[in-house]
Amino acid sequence: MLIKEECLQLIASQRTDEIVIATMGMSVPWAKISTHPLDYASVGSAMGHAADFALGIALAKPDKKVVVLNGDGSMLMCLGTLATITSLAKPPANYLLFVCDNGTYEVTGNQPVPRNADFSWVTIAKGTGFEQVYEFDDIDILETDLPKIWNEPGPVFVNLRIAQAHEPPPDRWGGFPYPYLQESLATSTHKLRKALEEQ
Repeated sequence: MLIKEECLQLIASQRTDEIVIATMGMSVPWAKISTHPLDYASVGSAMGHAADFALGIALAKPDKKVVVLNGDGSMLMCLGTLATITSLAKPPANYLLFVCDNGTYEVTGNQPVPRNADFSWVTIAKGTGFEQVYEFDDIDILETDLPKIWNEPGPVFVNLRIAQAHEPPPDRWGGFPYPYLQESLATSTHKLRKALEEQ
């Protein structure tokens, strides 16, 4: 089983100038690692829509890699996004989606995510048409394989089987000492747009 923070550290080690969209249980741990101007916390509104928000950016900015740090609960809320991505005439080659899979809605109290014993994110991703699909539960294998995955054409789906944790709700006015959680969703969105326009 993986530890979320260790996975995020490995992802950060690959990152140069990619756009990173973090949501729910990933937003605070990511903020402890990165303060890049192309970081965006998809929290405070539209729960479950980080992956499709990132899809819009990937289509609008095809020259910029877009990395999504999603949770399994959030991904389950918007499964149609996976089918939308692969149904496009030209699926985005710059799209890299990580699902941090701990089996719970972590930030609301670790309620179980609905699933049976045979539930598989790999099966779902492949079933919706993703061709590059990976799953990891060993940090050493992830560290070895991540550079190749990072640089291959997308869209890419990566499931990270992580241990349960106890992340608090990442609200924007909860006193977190991280810049992208100290401003409104609208302000964050305008700042990201401006940063992309300046590149």
